Amino acid sequence: MPDIHVSAAVITDAAGRALVVRKRGTERFMQPGGKPEPGETAAQTLARELEEELGLVVAPGALRPLGVFISAAANEPGHRVVATAFAMTAEDADVRVQAELEELRWIRPDETTSLPLAPLSTEHLLPLAWPGGMRG
Repeated sequence: MPDIHVSAAVITDAAGRALVVRKRGTERFMQPGGKPEPGETAAQTLARELEEELGLVVAPGALRPLGVFISAAANEPGHRVVATAFAMTAEDADVRVQAELEELRWIRPDETTSLPLAPLSTEHLLPLAWPGGMRG
C-alpha cells in the first residue's frame, strides 16, 4: 500500500474543543496539515500548512510532538497516510478558512459520530485531543 507522508496538528481551544477541517471537493473532516516540500522538517511543514490553510502563524519550535501515526488515507483509496502529529492550542478567532479548505469546525468528543471523519482522526488524533476519551 503506497504511503502518503503528512504533518498534522491536533489543535484544541480553551473550551476543550478540537479543530477539524474539510478540504474542497472532499467529504471527510480531518486535522489540519499537509504534505512536506523538499527539505522541510515535519514541524516546518506543519507551520507552513497552518499559515496557508488557516492563517495561523506558529513557530515550528512551538509545536508539541505527539508521534507518528498510520491509518488508511481518507481521500486516496488504496493508500495509507503516515502522519507526524503535533499538538497546539488556538482559539476560533485565530483561524479562518483559506487555500484549499472548504470548511472548519470546532468539535467536542460527543460530536465525533455525527461528522464524517478521516480514519487517522478517529483512530489516533482525536483521542489525543481528549485524554478522557471520545463519546458517541
